[in-house]
Amino acid sequence: MLKSTDAMDANNSVQFNFDNSFARSLEGFFKPCQPEPSSSPKMLQFNHALAKELGLDPVMLDSEAGLAIFSGNAIPEGSEPLAQAYAGHQFGGFAPQLGDGRALLLGELIDTRQQRRDIQLKGSGRTPFSRGGDGKAAIGPVLREYLVAEAMHTLGIPTTRALAAVTTGDEVYRHSALAGAILTRVAASHIRVGTFQYGATRGDVDKVRALADYAMARHYPETISAENPYLAFFEAVANAQAALVARWMTVGFIHGVMNTDNMTISGETIDYGPCAFMDRYAPGTVFSSIDRQGRYAYANQPAILSWNLTRLAETLIRFVDSDQDKAIKLLTESTEGVQAIYETHWLNGMRAKIGLLKEDPQDLDLINDLLWVMEDGKADFTLVFRRLSQALHGDSAPVQQLFNQSGAFDVWTRRWKKRLEQNGVTAEAGAQAMDGVNPIYIPRNHKVEEALTAANQGDMAPFSKLLEVLAHPFDEIKGNEAYTTPAPATDRRYQTFCGT
Repeated sequence: MLKSTDAMDANNSVQFNFDNSFARSLEGFFKPCQPEPSSSPKMLQFNHALAKELGLDPVMLDSEAGLAIFSGNAIPEGSEPLAQAYAGHQFGGFAPQLGDGRALLLGELIDTRQQRRDIQLKGSGRTPFSRGGDGKAAIGPVLREYLVAEAMHTLGIPTTRALAAVTTGDEVYRHSALAGAILTRVAASHIRVGTFQYGATRGDVDKVRALADYAMARHYPETISAENPYLAFFEAVANAQAALVARWMTVGFIHGVMNTDNMTISGETIDYGPCAFMDRYAPGTVFSSIDRQGRYAYANQPAILSWNLTRLAETLIRFVDSDQDKAIKLLTESTEGVQAIYETHWLNGMRAKIGLLKEDPQDLDLINDLLWVMEDGKADFTLVFRRLSQALHGDSAPVQQLFNQSGAFDVWTRRWKKRLEQNGVTAEAGAQAMDGVNPIYIPRNHKVEEALTAANQGDMAPFSKLLEVLAHPFDEIKGNEAYTTPAPATDRRYQTFCGT
């Protein structure tokens, strides 16, 4: 369906080669839907590198032809737009029907690495799952997701990606009138823990089995030939999500809404609403304005990982074994092992952050003691790990200055250097390895807010500069010092919002 002659002309020159396997295979898990047109769209940001990775023509897409598609004014050939259905536990309470209330899956394509990727519009209008909302998005949340998702990608953390952000020319209404925008999101898939819950709560065994078979084939084909395929599938998802959350923890990332509808089966980070990165290390940090009980605080993320995976396990019981008691026993054993898997991923990541190339039983104590010293000294999480490499070269002042009092840190440093000597790591090799995993640039909260405030006023320069800096998070560049430091100290707690 095309909405105008101009859109038709634009559409004819853009080829996505969609293959809509979700629509073909999973009837009952979606509703067909069309995007609402945008009155006067304009391109805010376009991701040329990602377009090439997808096998698309970036020049053609960064034009009126692409703008028509990204704004919902044209449907590409072969697209079958749909809103996906899912349920979810939101802050512990179960909602049996959520679904894409403001997003549409345009279709799937096979990228240059032969990987299947979803192309989705987010903020393109009401769907059958909108639950009274307008289905729209504003510039701020769209650009926040674009910025943080791309930052996570350059940090090497599995994530959905942003292909384009456009303004619609229309207003959306929250607390006040805001400029409308649409994000084009790319994902390995948008299948969530909540997708399985949606099918299971309706008691349609055949459809849940079809969903599991589809997810196995798409994301974990090696599990199909396992002795117990559905148990192997669960364990593959658990490993992917455990590795993901461990990566979040090693960079100080707080998702903010780890509801089961926000956790993907693929193990990608998704739904950047009230997310943020810690400045000062404080395990209880919460940024989300709606997380009043601290359920999704930084330190709670590993426990919520296990809680969410238990909800997934509940939907797979009847497929793991015809004997329900046996199936529950097998899945319980797997869920009880999730924290050990997470801890292995986390410990390996933290070893790398302090330059340890070999394992030692005392490493956990060494790392935890550093975190305690950082918390007590109110030190910046990102900068402590980055500046440790300078201490290896004999210049401890930059990292010492990050602590209110450096005495306890100095004691820890002596233990650390002795451990490195036992590890056979030279100062040069250790420093180089550490700088390769400890970023100097993250999306500092105050810089993100500066960029979004300017964008709302029509100035995209701060956003573009911040995106440019975050594209090389490990390469310290002279002139970018303002992007390395936390915000000035204030008594006011930084808060982020869902943006829905």
